[in-house]
Amino acid sequence: MTAPLSSRATRLGKLIATAVDRLPLSTQIRRGVVDHPVPNSFERWGRLVGSLAAFLLAVMIATGVILAMHYTPHVDHAFDSVERIMRDVSSGWMVRYVHKNGASLFFAVAYIHLFRCLYLRSYRPPRERMWRLGVCLLLLMTATAFMGYVLPWGQMSLWGATVITSAFSAVPVVGERIVAFLWGGYAIGTPTLNRFFVLHFLLPFAIFGVTVAHLGRRRLIKDLFALGIFLAAGCVLVFWFPDHLGHPDNYVPADPAVTPPHLMPEWYFLPLYAVLRAVPDKLVGVVAMAAALLVLFAVPRLDRSSAHGGRPRPWFAVAFWLFALDCILLGYIGAKPAEGVWMIAARLATAYYFLHFLLVLPVLTHVEPAARGRLPGLAATGLKALTVLAAVLAVASPFGGGETLRAQDWSWRGPFGGYDPAQLQRGHQVYSQSCAACHGMKRVRFRELAALGYGEAEIAAFAAARFVTDGPDDEGEMFERPGLPSDAFPSPFPNDRAAMAANGGAKPPDLSLLAKASAGGADYVVAILNGYGEPPPGTEMPSNTYYNIAFPGHAIAMAPQIFDGGFEFADGAPNDAAAVARDIAAFLQWASEPELEARRAMGLRVAVFLLTLLVLMYALKRRDRAVTMPKRRVKT
Repeated sequence: MTAPLSSRATRLGKLIATAVDRLPLSTQIRRGVVDHPVPNSFERWGRLVGSLAAFLLAVMIATGVILAMHYTPHVDHAFDSVERIMRDVSSGWMVRYVHKNGASLFFAVAYIHLFRCLYLRSYRPPRERMWRLGVCLLLLMTATAFMGYVLPWGQMSLWGATVITSAFSAVPVVGERIVAFLWGGYAIGTPTLNRFFVLHFLLPFAIFGVTVAHLGRRRLIKDLFALGIFLAAGCVLVFWFPDHLGHPDNYVPADPAVTPPHLMPEWYFLPLYAVLRAVPDKLVGVVAMAAALLVLFAVPRLDRSSAHGGRPRPWFAVAFWLFALDCILLGYIGAKPAEGVWMIAARLATAYYFLHFLLVLPVLTHVEPAARGRLPGLAATGLKALTVLAAVLAVASPFGGGETLRAQDWSWRGPFGGYDPAQLQRGHQVYSQSCAACHGMKRVRFRELAALGYGEAEIAAFAAARFVTDGPDDEGEMFERPGLPSDAFPSPFPNDRAAMAANGGAKPPDLSLLAKASAGGADYVVAILNGYGEPPPGTEMPSNTYYNIAFPGHAIAMAPQIFDGGFEFADGAPNDAAAVARDIAAFLQWASEPELEARRAMGLRVAVFLLTLLVLMYALKRRDRAVTMPKRRVKT
């Protein structure tokens, strides 16, 4: 006779519970999440950054899975697949921007958590294991982020991967084998992208496993309130400044034949990049870069003082803020050219980085073993203020550099601004009558012109006026046909060689992403179009070039294209050269960011939701505090 269903379910439940209790993972979760001793300083300003990092990890994994469904790890298709996600996948731009800026926020939170633990000395017993797990997390994050940085396959992706992976060739005996393994061949190519893509997809799950063992106890309501504040800051970054922390050169497709004038990785790699460049010897530079991370494992052994945190130790606090300022300085130097005074500053900053761990901490362990007086207010407060100021200035400085451009008054500049359809139509007319003779826009389709206010018949007429190459036909031959609204703006040349032959050896760039690929965006386009003039006396210009004050090197192969009265607009708008330059620049800005208006509208909705969440969480936080606070007895 079979046992009742409820009895079998009870026995099965007991069996599963017994198995789970005996698994090592269960023990790790219990030790890391429930029984792990949390320092009292978690009640201070920085006690929630660990929870924020865990939340960001979940967001990165979720968005990464979605992006992986559409990404193509091939050198001929990787860049285009990312742009296809941005333009053709529903809300793909939001997924990509959340993933891209989520990495920056993830590292920002991790660095804040790291520096806070260094200041509070959270690596002391009994938390050495938690500290070393955190360092392992930092190493895994660095490797994962580097591989993810390569995947978009822009100019910075290609050359960043080339520089970093080639550095391993300096390792004796096994260096060449390491490089061959990373490349998957004799040069960076499709096998490299495939390997990096697979590892970039798998490593976050390893990070998740280490994170489970690293977590400490938290209070849910206060976590949610802090999470709301953090999401509000992330909302501003994702929906209004999505490219502020990136380099514009990464919107240029990877080209092994063209080396960028200045290599610059993502901001969270800049301190390590500065350490690598500071050492002239290749092998020693690689060792120094690796040692900059690995030295963190030894911190519990280097600092054996029994004092709690930095407040009772005045000189430790001074040394800490000097170290924090030094790290910010290394990041700033990493974004500068490797020449002149910057190389001297990089070597000095690198020297102090290692001296802090190998000399300052051990000396302070003996010189200042316990609490001795109050913190030297002037020195510590001044260094702290200087560090915060340096961090704010570093965040506010966008990548790209270059000369300062005259800022134009664009309709989309404000937080609630958008494109001017009339201006975009004039810009499209200028492109069709002038720019299209040399430049294509293969990532913009004719049907997208509906956003400019054109009707279906007008869009079909625009498309039919251009011929696109199609095929092969039944006989295996390629043929030309009139364009369709689903076609992209075609290039006037059959291939790059033909384009270079027709333009004196210079390849006309595709204009789909020109505004995003230029430091200054539309302002740069206006500066180029209005920057032609006579070269200064004594200046020799290369053959087939024109002097342009705004172009890097001042020698540009494109002849002047904009003249006063060169175009007639149906709406009677001004047609002087300055006004026409603004019109075509606005059109190219729209071609680069067609999702701008939808992105900001979505940002407003998210901001309203987060504001409501913050109000509710603040009310719950106040109620939670009122319930948990002990009542005072009033003496009568």
